[in-house]
Amino acid sequence: MGCFHSKTTHFHSPDDPSSQSDPANGIPVEEEDRSPVFKEYGLNELRKATNGFGSDYIVSESGEKAPNVVYRGKLQNNRLVAVKRFSKQSWPDAHQFVVEAAGVGKVRHERLVNLIGCCAEDDERLLVAEYMPNDTLSKQLFHWDKQPLPWEMRVRVAYYIAQALDHCNAVNQKIYHDLNAYRILFDEDGGPRLSSFGLMKNSRDGKSYSTNLAYTPPEFVRTGRVIPESVIYSYGTVLLDLLSGKHIPPSHALDIIRGKSVLSLMDSSLEGQYENDDATNLVELASKCLQSEARNRPDTKFLLTAVGPLQKQKEVASHVLMGLPKYMVVLQTMLSPLGQACTRMDLTAIHDILLKTGYKDEEGAENELSFQEWTQQVQDMVNTKKFGDIAFRDKDFKSAIEYYSKLVAMMAAPSATVFARRAFSYLMNDQAELALRDAMQAQVCIPEWPTAFYLQALALSKLGMETDAQDMLNDGASFETKRQNNWRS
Repeated sequence: MGCFHSKTTHFHSPDDPSSQSDPANGIPVEEEDRSPVFKEYGLNELRKATNGFGSDYIVSESGEKAPNVVYRGKLQNNRLVAVKRFSKQSWPDAHQFVVEAAGVGKVRHERLVNLIGCCAEDDERLLVAEYMPNDTLSKQLFHWDKQPLPWEMRVRVAYYIAQALDHCNAVNQKIYHDLNAYRILFDEDGGPRLSSFGLMKNSRDGKSYSTNLAYTPPEFVRTGRVIPESVIYSYGTVLLDLLSGKHIPPSHALDIIRGKSVLSLMDSSLEGQYENDDATNLVELASKCLQSEARNRPDTKFLLTAVGPLQKQKEVASHVLMGLPKYMVVLQTMLSPLGQACTRMDLTAIHDILLKTGYKDEEGAENELSFQEWTQQVQDMVNTKKFGDIAFRDKDFKSAIEYYSKLVAMMAAPSATVFARRAFSYLMNDQAELALRDAMQAQVCIPEWPTAFYLQALALSKLGMETDAQDMLNDGASFETKRQNNWRS
């Protein structure tokens, strides 16, 4: 549900003594760290928090049947939130929307992405929830770019989500709509949480179900409605995702389980990480959850009993299991897509953003290519820059370094963007020290340029200088906030 949220967004149920600390993450929870009381927000406040529902703030979009968009946002108190914007057709009755949202807002638990507010002004229907900084289970399972989600973390996801569902049952929120890998998100500590948005009906009669019909509970296909047991079926499909690392239709998975060794379902990247008996137990649990008759499926207590003993590394923090750099996870300010990508160390996204941004941050600065008398030397510089930009675009980073190095030597007034692009090219060639040097040179060219700070943070991270990297991220975010405030004023 986004990339960062404030440390103050943790909530631990006050009536659960064990919730004063997270045993899996080993993190004590202070009184002031709890989620705020559910409230109705004004439309103007949420519009401002999301930069006018700007496209750059979109976290996810989904559904033709129940169109909605999730935005990241920052409230006036600097709390980072996720704002889900429904169409009016989904909720024509504003009062009903507020009443149901308030009911869901009372359901608080450390395994939930807690709902903290709503808005129903004019034609707008908006929900406000805690902001999760480390993507969805879908991204971690199916679209990973660094390392596959390890076995122990997959077991933790299964257990934590079972805890969330069991709590929802305990407070009489027994129907969860459309549980899938997109509904499970990772908080600042890498802990998996279940989105509270799924506790809201997707339409007036609760008939909308966005998941492909191949993955929906059989009773929904037959009657068009979900029942409390439907969530157990959907939990079974999530178990299949966790086991296989793929999105396998339940009918196909059950055929595999019946016809072959259950281990044939397993994600090959997990080889050597689990005991065969543990994998077999999870596969058999998935099979029980996917029974076509709702009455034959287990309840949430059974899920907890079945998955709990499979956890073998409870003392290891989630962010460690996931390979997340802890120091980069907590930021108190809003970041641009580039800042977020640098924090995630998502090199593909950084390259795309640098390409899209081009040289526009240097607009208005004196540029010798524009003001010098046209000479052969200038023509050579223009050609060298062109070839460097083509190489950078085509991800030929060695050639990009070569051309940009020639350009730097030729230009009397160095370009911050050229230094930034060469810095990134050095990073892609595992030359972090040279990347850091160029990112610092970019900062000299434009002293308060967030991009220069973010690239320095990335290089410092590659060099193992985590505290310095955090400082650079915070500096970049501060200058970014300053720019946004100047623009709005």
